[in-house]
Amino acid sequence: MLGNGPIAIASEVLRQSAARVCGRGPAGTLRARVLSGSMIMLVSSGLVGAMNLVYNLAIAHGLGAASFGHASAVYTLLMLLSSVTLSFQLLCSKFVAKTDYLPVKVGIYRFLHRRAWMFGIGISLLLVLASPILSAYLNLPTRNYILMLAAGTIFFIPLGVRRGLMQGMYDFPHLAGNFVLEVIVKLIGALLLIHAGFGVPGVIAAVVASIVFAYLVAKPGRELATDAQAGVPATLEEGVQAIVFFVGQVIINNLDIILVKHFFSATQAGVYATIALVGRVVYMLSWSVVSSMFPFSARARSHERDGRAVLSTALLLVVLITSLFTLAVWLAPSSLWHSVLGDGFPLGGQSPYSSLLVLYAATTGIYSLGVVLMSYEISRKIGNVGWLQLCFSGAIVGGIYLFHNTLQDVITVQLVVMMLLLLAVSIPFFRAQREVLSPQP
Repeated sequence: MLGNGPIAIASEVLRQSAARVCGRGPAGTLRARVLSGSMIMLVSSGLVGAMNLVYNLAIAHGLGAASFGHASAVYTLLMLLSSVTLSFQLLCSKFVAKTDYLPVKVGIYRFLHRRAWMFGIGISLLLVLASPILSAYLNLPTRNYILMLAAGTIFFIPLGVRRGLMQGMYDFPHLAGNFVLEVIVKLIGALLLIHAGFGVPGVIAAVVASIVFAYLVAKPGRELATDAQAGVPATLEEGVQAIVFFVGQVIINNLDIILVKHFFSATQAGVYATIALVGRVVYMLSWSVVSSMFPFSARARSHERDGRAVLSTALLLVVLITSLFTLAVWLAPSSLWHSVLGDGFPLGGQSPYSSLLVLYAATTGIYSLGVVLMSYEISRKIGNVGWLQLCFSGAIVGGIYLFHNTLQDVITVQLVVMMLLLLAVSIPFFRAQREVLSPQP
């Protein structure tokens, strides 16, 4: 286990440093806990993001644009299914964080874990049945890719519950370590299987193996081997809210790759998939902040001042992350991308590759700010932001169907919609802040 390892040691150092920076008092203590948790998740997400970038660039270089497009499309399907995984993680995290009684925490975990296995098996069977249709829509050479994905889905859904338990108990070192171990298995497995000549099937097999491994090592520790108390506080409205929120989220983050794979050639789809890697790194880093913010916000929901301390800390971190990453992409020379991707990727065309990267990074950064605001509201009450986001995700799909002459058109559609979404979710917070600042009669 990782409890006494370097991540745990770094966690304690970051906690003490954050306490000194944020000061004393309830608000300062809460800021320090959010900041230290965010730093742990940021460091691990940075490591995971770097390894994912190496992973994707390595398989892109080894497979070429067309085959990389196939592998990326299959992986994107898995990301679409993550709406269910993340819904279970959110529910488990929220309700575990809200209770102090350990048997209740264990009862919540076991209840959701059983339900997650049922969902995992059911979704896997649906993938098997729909594999011919999905393969045809994505222009895949064989439906075996989808069948392999179905095998991993069985473990992928309940993995969310185990990660939600760690998140809800503020066990950020173990949560961070789980993400790191998953990407290590995926990276090493893919490189070995590509080198052995297995190509796209080898890449998918490595992804499935990493999911199974992450699930097994995320098993709760002995301290949770206690009698469970029945009773899950989740209501139907909260469950629906979580599912709707993450369905909208995964559509916004991933469906563009599916649509590009459908509308464009395999080579252009492969080029776009490498561009989307940038967005995934930006979003992963930002989501690490949200992951650490969420349980603290859920627990402090009855204290408005504490809630604002959590929100302001998270927003500041996300602004810093997205600004620095977008600047780094803008400063990177075009020759860099030619050297790392190889001759199998035509990076010229109507729009320079670097300009598309900057545009995509900025789009994802704007969306990440909106996610912080929406996650904050969901952690504190049953709201309508999930439905609002779902409507905007539908607008992206409709916009791409209407405007897809070039890859720049596809990204521009997303940029416009994300700016409107950020504006829409910001208005309630501006109104609430105005009410707080306005003098009472």
